[in-house]
Amino acid sequence: MGENVRILPYGAWPSPVDAATAAAHDGRPEYVGFVGDEVWWTAPRPAEGGRRALVRRRADGAEETVLPAPWNVRSRVMEYGGRPWDGTVHGGRPVVVFAHFADQRLYRYEPGGGEPTPLTPLSPVGGGLRWADLVVRPERDEVWCVLEEFTGDGPTDVRRVLAAVPLDGSAAGDRSAVRELTGDAHRFVTGARLSPDGRRAAWLAWDHPRMPWDGTELLVADVRPDGTLDAPRTVAGGPEESLAQVEWAPDGALLYSSDRSGWWNLYRDGRPLCRREEEFGGALWKLGERWFAPLESGLIAVVHGSGTTALGVLDPETGDLVDAAGPWTEFASTLAVHGERIATVAASPRSAYEVVELDTRTGRARVIGSAHRDAVDPAHYPEPQIRTFAGPDGREIHAHVYPPHHPGCAAPDAERPPYVVWAHGGPTGRFPLVLDLEIAYFTTRGIGVVEVNYGGSTGYGRAYRDRLREQWGVVDVEDCAAVALALAEEGTADRDRLAIRGGSAGGWTTAVSLTTTDVYACGTIIYPVLDLTGWATGETHDFESRYLDSLVGPLDEVPGRYAERSPVEHADRIDVPFLLLQGLDDVICPPAQCERLLARLEGRGVPHAYLAFEGEGHGFRRAETVRRALEAELSLYAQVFGLRPPGVPTLELAP
Repeated sequence: MGENVRILPYGAWPSPVDAATAAAHDGRPEYVGFVGDEVWWTAPRPAEGGRRALVRRRADGAEETVLPAPWNVRSRVMEYGGRPWDGTVHGGRPVVVFAHFADQRLYRYEPGGGEPTPLTPLSPVGGGLRWADLVVRPERDEVWCVLEEFTGDGPTDVRRVLAAVPLDGSAAGDRSAVRELTGDAHRFVTGARLSPDGRRAAWLAWDHPRMPWDGTELLVADVRPDGTLDAPRTVAGGPEESLAQVEWAPDGALLYSSDRSGWWNLYRDGRPLCRREEEFGGALWKLGERWFAPLESGLIAVVHGSGTTALGVLDPETGDLVDAAGPWTEFASTLAVHGERIATVAASPRSAYEVVELDTRTGRARVIGSAHRDAVDPAHYPEPQIRTFAGPDGREIHAHVYPPHHPGCAAPDAERPPYVVWAHGGPTGRFPLVLDLEIAYFTTRGIGVVEVNYGGSTGYGRAYRDRLREQWGVVDVEDCAAVALALAEEGTADRDRLAIRGGSAGGWTTAVSLTTTDVYACGTIIYPVLDLTGWATGETHDFESRYLDSLVGPLDEVPGRYAERSPVEHADRIDVPFLLLQGLDDVICPPAQCERLLARLEGRGVPHAYLAFEGEGHGFRRAETVRRALEAELSLYAQVFGLRPPGVPTLELAP
């Protein structure tokens, strides 16, 4: 141990990572694309009300924000959104089309050519008209995309079709000028991909009660000379086969990612290209996500892996796969290709998400945008351990353990550290292995964090994903508890100072854990699901309105199970302090669920706090919200665990 290391109790270490620093680095770049030779993408702006900016990298390497505030390039399709922009070069100048979050209209913008001009109309019905998965087609003077149109005021009064929007603005005040390319035979569709000769279109579709990771269909239609689609036909997929993405190869072959083998692998006209127990696809939460992209040479850029991911180049003739060298351990589901260049977004335990470009001629990958800059000395960054734990019946549970870490501090030898179990959202999702300053906020103070990729998580094959079928609130809770208790048993964590936290589905897991186990001394519940019956009968959006059919079972068949597992029905079992965080504009997990839980807790004397944030939806985006939430969470742990973190405002816990 170094001479300058101070011996202080866990939780009392002075940290350079304050809540404001963590909040300023919240979010990540998304939706990369090429506009001519330039790489463009969207980027978070936590200090600007949490908007998404559109950013370009000019030919001289300069990075430029394209649109000032309040322009917010973000779609609300399916509430989680989708690819909100696309661009091309026309007449030597960039032309981009984007969805503006505030009104969800599409706008056309030419840098240097004045203000953006609207392309689509407003609708007074329900959630209005929304657009995503855009592809600009200058040869037809149109942008092809997915149209989500509300037909009433209810969250499920909605239809989705493929549509073509004129680029000349003629549909800005005229809904009839939007050309529908398909009927609404399917509840959900992805954007159309055109074959190289322009004569065929391919897209994915699925219907309630399935989610896209349960089963999707691949549809192909001929494109008539007038630009309409003729007689769509299903060529792959089905109720028990999830296709995550479809593209056309340069020679006209159909490429898609399917989990028919138990893993999302790549297929070319139905023939497997690279059989591996790895994922070459993922959960389609947002329209326009891309895990592979065909290059002009016939090679295919791929994001693949098990647990962690890599960027590789696949030869479809030989099945050979060569990965790009570099420090990154996580590549996001966004890819764009241009000639022999591949653009994507990547991160590592030492760097946040940044825009990366791979030159396939040289094999060289480099950062070209949103470059990571150390906000504090990297010696303070968390040091993850990739672990596999044994759960009930010996099943494997994947996790990332982040022990307390500070280069200038250590705890007394006899003390064991407090630990917080993090449960991810989804629940069909996972924790990536990347630098997260919110984790550093705790580990630098002497509080350990363990991210649990519980049964049901993506990245480990379909069988692992299917562990949660009808077992939500059971398997996820058991897996988190098993990891927490294993850390305590081995002496890594203090058994008496364990907490759990999570947002969305992770908020559900946290709340259920507090009502069904005695593992945790407290919990932080963030924009959660708390009442299954309410959530299944109109309290959420259309995309997830039938999600519980697979996670819990059909409501009309197992209504007792909905009540049995819901935290609101068992509020009397919560006997430890907790913090509840909620966005008041959340339409996915609405505030009514939190209010219902609190009403049933009234008078029981359980210490708790409820912080509700105006202007926040599902997932906090504003710097001031993230800062307040982090400080409140740390104060909860300080009070429950008897910690003394310096300089943290005290959260008032009401009985």
